[in-house]
Amino acid sequence: MTLADPVAPPPAARKANRLWNLPRWASAALVVLVAMVVLAITVTLTGQVQLTSSGTAQAAVQLTLPILFAGLGGLWAERSGVINLGLEGMMILGTWGAAFAGYQWGPWAAVIGGIVFGALGGLLHAVATVTFGVNHIVSGVAITLLGTGVAKYLSTLLFFPVSHNPRMSPRLTGFDTFSIQPLADWLGDLENEKRVFVSDVAGLLRGVVSGLTPLVVLGFALVPISFWILWRTRFGLRVRSCGENPVAAESLGVSVYTHKYVAVIVSGALAGLGGAALVLNPGQLGYLEGQTGGRGYIGLAAMIFGNWRPGGLLAGSALFGYVDGLQLRAGGEAVHALLYGATLLAVVVAVVWVARRRWVTAAIAAGAGVIVYVLYLVIDTIPTEFASYAPQIVTLVVLAAASQRLRPPAADGLEYRRGEGD
Repeated sequence: MTLADPVAPPPAARKANRLWNLPRWASAALVVLVAMVVLAITVTLTGQVQLTSSGTAQAAVQLTLPILFAGLGGLWAERSGVINLGLEGMMILGTWGAAFAGYQWGPWAAVIGGIVFGALGGLLHAVATVTFGVNHIVSGVAITLLGTGVAKYLSTLLFFPVSHNPRMSPRLTGFDTFSIQPLADWLGDLENEKRVFVSDVAGLLRGVVSGLTPLVVLGFALVPISFWILWRTRFGLRVRSCGENPVAAESLGVSVYTHKYVAVIVSGALAGLGGAALVLNPGQLGYLEGQTGGRGYIGLAAMIFGNWRPGGLLAGSALFGYVDGLQLRAGGEAVHALLYGATLLAVVVAVVWVARRRWVTAAIAAGAGVIVYVLYLVIDTIPTEFASYAPQIVTLVVLAAASQRLRPPAADGLEYRRGEGD
């Protein structure tokens, strides 16, 4: 009689697992490649060149930035075990602080002003949730309402005498833009050749390396920096332990309150930096009441889509920023063309699930593709009123599709009291 491992998969299953369980970098590269092929086919068959133009990509980068900052803020807070639903309010505080400081002392002062005012919102959230044990959702909603009211009051008090409009600040001086040369010119030549796939890729890459500002560079640098701090340092390990099991962290000598405070204040500072990115957007350059437009919540959705990881958060932010930039530059016709691209993507997803023998999931993906394609055939364009809400609609769809694979920190949102494990 021989002993066999009852849980060991058969050789065929092990081979399939090796085929599909690729390293994260390889999976990310494969997803990007598939997305590029789908976009290229969509451009060819629909004639909507704005889908992959450098102008659309450049607008998408600027619109991705505030969502990315807000999402990073949510990541820091929730990895420490604190749900930060107040990101929107902290962004609003950041817009006012950035506009006030930027009008007085220039763009770098605007960045600092946004960080400081956002951090103040984070400090308030930390005091409420960590020290006094207020429900995280209630505190977040209250800070959003408070941030809206404070920004409106301060704008009326200090901007109105100069701008003669209580809802906006005077125009600010922004950062000078730059491009990565000669790469941008070479990509521009490839884009103008109108070759299938090659010109599409060149157009998107040209938009990413053109019209840059120091804030854009800072935003994309903060993704690997946040990963390194939270996953490669002792401090980051302690922060994450507070979000997974604060009682066990306390038993090992970790100051849970201190690490939660630091993480939530950093969260607010990053959200305020997102507000500064809105104020310093080359197309805006100033404070405008309501300019956040729910981007704090979209940043939170991007963080959830990214499964509480910086890389996935960047992908989610880029997706939402791309849809936002597309509808602003090209309107309802380009968003309508995305329905065709979504149909192709649904077919790809269905094929993948068939190959993995997940028949029900494959059928759902195929059915969704049929519904989207019928919608594409029935209507000629997306009305402007609906196109403007495309990022929010994409947020809901993506979260619904990704909900089955999410794993938040185990103690996220739970009240903690020092010594409760004794």
